[in-house]
Parts: sequence; structure tokens; C-alpha cells
Amino acid sequence: MRGSPALTSRAAGWFRRLLQKPKQSSIHASSSSHSTTSHSLSSSPSSFSSSSSAWSSSSSSSTSTAQPSRPAPVDISSSSSARWAKSYDVCICHSEVDLEFVEELVSYLESQPQSLRCFLQLRDSVAGSAVMTELCEAVQNSHCWVMLITPSFLQDPWCRYQMHQALAEAPMANGRTIPVLKDIDRKDYPRELRNLYYIYVALKENSFRQIRDTVLRYLEELCRSSTSGMQ
Repeated sequence: MRGSPALTSRAAGWFRRLLQKPKQSSIHASSSSHSTTSHSLSSSPSSFSSSSSAWSSSSSSSTSTAQPSRPAPVDISSSSSARWAKSYDVCICHSEVDLEFVEELVSYLESQPQSLRCFLQLRDSVAGSAVMTELCEAVQNSHCWVMLITPSFLQDPWCRYQMHQALAEAPMANGRTIPVLKDIDRKDYPRELRNLYYIYVALKENSFRQIRDTVLRYLEELCRSSTSGMQ
């Protein structure tokens, strides 16, 4: 039995409205999800700030702990210092042509509070001794060797001989051999010394200070290692 057209039309319209009506639970879930997302986004800056603060604190702590500690000062003039194991603190290897400059350097070093002991060939060599013997003993009896490399040094066979003696005495250098370049181009720097940094004489006062500091640094390290070895 067929229904009337009017009844069928009303039933179809009611069924269509039922399908189009949104479910309350779906609306609530969507609203809840949007609220949660909004809360997460609003709280994100504070979380980032907290994380950034923690990283900064960690970085600061890491930086502060990474600072190297300075070695304890050493009295190189102490009577028990390893400095006194040799007769001289520094031997100046130079050409006679450069004697005036060398005498100024020696005067500067010996006037320091540490009273650095310098070997100056024309002053300290024993009269009548063989030149070769004096040069060898000067190298062996000195902690450090300043090589004043000038055009005259490069042409003097005795200077080159003393340079080779110093390199044979301490092949690894360790701060003992101190090349000082004066009035020569860097390209003329002796090949035998090219594994060592050098001091270039531009201003005399500055180069004197550099030489002094290098000698003192070596003596301090020598005395510090000697003291720690005895403990």
C-alpha cells in the first residue's frame, strides 16, 4: 500500500534535517581540541624561555669551569732552584759586527730583578782557550741561547757552528733556542731554524722585553718541573 505524496514528502524532509544536524559530542570534541591547542601555543614561549634559561645556565657553568688554572708562581732565585745547575741563564750567539746591539741587550737582561746571567763571548771567554772549545762550553753551560741572526751572522762560520751546536744540544728546542732576526728579510731565515718561531727586531725595547720574557718563561718551567719531580 502506497502512502500519500504529502506524507512521503514530509518524511523525506524530516529525515534530511536529521542528517544535517551536527552532533553535540562532535562540537564539544572540536572545541576541546582547539582549546587545548591554543593553551599549548600560549604556554610555548614560557617553556622555551625556561629551556633557554636552563641552556644559558648550563653554558655559563661550562664556560666557568673550562677556564684553565694559572700555574703557581715559582721563585727561580731560590737557592734550591734548578736554575743554578748551569753557569749561565742565556748565551748570546752573535757576530762581532753586532757587538754594540748585543752589549745593550746583555746590559738590559743583567739589570732585571732576576739578575739574568749572560754569556758574552768577548767578555767571558777564557784568554788562550780554543775558540771551538769556548763556543761548545758556552752552549753546554747555558740554559737558553739567543741567536742574533743578522747579515753578518749568516756570513760568519763560527756563528753557524755555534748555532748547530745549540740545535744538537736540544733538538726539540722547548724554548731554549731563541732566534732573533735583525736587518734581514724573513726569506733569509736559516733553514735549520724554520721549525722555531722567532723574534723580529722592529723596536729595540720591545724585542728586549720579548727576549727577557722568553728566557724567564723557560727558567720558570724548568724550576716548576724540577720541583714537581722531587715531590
